[in-house]
Amino acid sequence: MMLLYPLYASIMAIESHDKEDDQQWLTYWVLYSLVSLMEMAAGPVIAWIPFYSTFKLIIASWLVLPQFRGGIILYEKFVRPYLNAATGVTDQKLTDGQRKWLGSISPEAQASVAAFIKENGSSAFDAFMKSAAGDAEQDKIEETVEKEEDKAASSSDSD
Repeated sequence: MMLLYPLYASIMAIESHDKEDDQQWLTYWVLYSLVSLMEMAAGPVIAWIPFYSTFKLIIASWLVLPQFRGGIILYEKFVRPYLNAATGVTDQKLTDGQRKWLGSISPEAQASVAAFIKENGSSAFDAFMKSAAGDAEQDKIEETVEKEEDKAASSSDSD
């Protein structure tokens, strides 16, 4: 239950174009690793807990089955706050676009962004992102105008 179906579903998630299932299974594997580490460390104590295996099966089912999204819920409530505290990024202040962008850059760049946000605040980061997006949009407009001018020049040269 904790390995075969998640393994199969993870492979299917890798092959699909949907990013939501990737998050579901990456989150599951992070939580599975944390539980495994806890069990290894506290093995002798856990052996004395009655019905531990039954509770573990129920919780694993909740984590694994995508309709419950238990892994994402646990990750959002317990793992992410500790991660944010460690990196200095307070994720609750970021927009969805900012979160997606942060997820697409290297860990070193994420650390730099975290330092920038910690020093200047998330509103300064938002202004910076809007400015960068505006610059990119302006570059696209200028590029389109240049292409149109080149087309007009080449069609007038052929006449």
